[in-house]
Order: sequence, then C-alpha cells, then structure tokens
Amino acid sequence: MRKTRPYLAMRTDYEDEAIQLINSDLRDLGHAATNLATVYFICVLYFSYLLILDRTNWKTNILTSLLIPYIFLSLPPVIFSAFRGEFGKWIAFIAVVLRLFFPRHFPDWLELPAALILLIVVAPSLFASTFRSDWVGVTICLLIACYLLQEHIRASGGFRNSFTKAHGISNTIGIILLLVFPVWTLVQYIL
Repeated sequence: MRKTRPYLAMRTDYEDEAIQLINSDLRDLGHAATNLATVYFICVLYFSYLLILDRTNWKTNILTSLLIPYIFLSLPPVIFSAFRGEFGKWIAFIAVVLRLFFPRHFPDWLELPAALILLIVVAPSLFASTFRSDWVGVTICLLIACYLLQEHIRASGGFRNSFTKAHGISNTIGIILLLVFPVWTLVQYIL
C-alpha cells in the first residue's frame, strides 16, 4: 500500500492582518494615482501658461513650438482621448477650414493650439498609444524641458538673471515645472 503524505494545514488566524495589509497597499496606490493626476494637471496648466505667454504681449525668447510635442506626449489620457475622438476631429476640421478659406479671421495665437489638435487627431497609433505611455515619450519630454530651460537661461544671460529680468521669474518657474512631469514619471518607472 502506498503511504499518503500529510499536508501542511494553512493557518487562517492571520486573515484579518492580511486584509488590513492589502487595504493599506490599495490606499497607497490610490494616493500615488491621485498625486500623479495632480502632477499631470499642474504640468498641463504650466505649459498652457507658457504657450499663452508667448502669444501675448510678453514675448519670450523660448522656442514655444517645442511645447507642442511636449504637450502631445504628456497630456493626461482623459483629455487626450477626448481630443482624439470626434470632438477633436471637429475642432481640427474647423481650424483647417478657417485657416485655408478665412486666413484673415484666423488669429496668430491660435496657430499652435490648432497644430496641437491636428497632431493629436492625425498621429499614428504608434505615437498616440505606444510612445505616449512608454519611457520613450517621457525621455523626449525631459529632453525638451531641459533644452527649453537651457535656452531660456542662455537668453536671459545666466541663471541669476533669469530670475531678475522682467517676467523672468514666471517664465523660469514655468519652465522648471516642465521638468516635474518627466522626472516624476521616470522615477516611477525606475522604482
């Protein structure tokens, strides 16, 4: 006859502690997601601020057309999917029609936002899905933010002067905050 092996019985007296640990982990994940969403929306506000700042009377020396790929790669998924759908297609269609047939009625300050919407609508799914949610897109955002900060400091005549010139502090802080999203996201990829 074959001898049966006794199996170890699983102890269930730690069930309450395990449930508490799992709930604690889920709460921590919720806080991290909330923090990431907050960072997303702060970055959206600041690069929108820099985009508007360049198109108003406060002309800056930064190359704001680089903000378009930055915004494309770092726009929160909810807003990106809204612009990628029918809503964005209609906005892009209206912008193209206005620009083609009524160029005098199409203001200059709308060119970059219209280019952004058009880029979001017509981008291939490789860029719209894969690169946006991957470390490649985050690295491109980091390179753009570093380049913009370096060019702004060079145009201001040094780091100290970038804070002392007229409107320099708002531009410098805005560009430094552009570094927040890619650095934060790369740290999360590493950890």
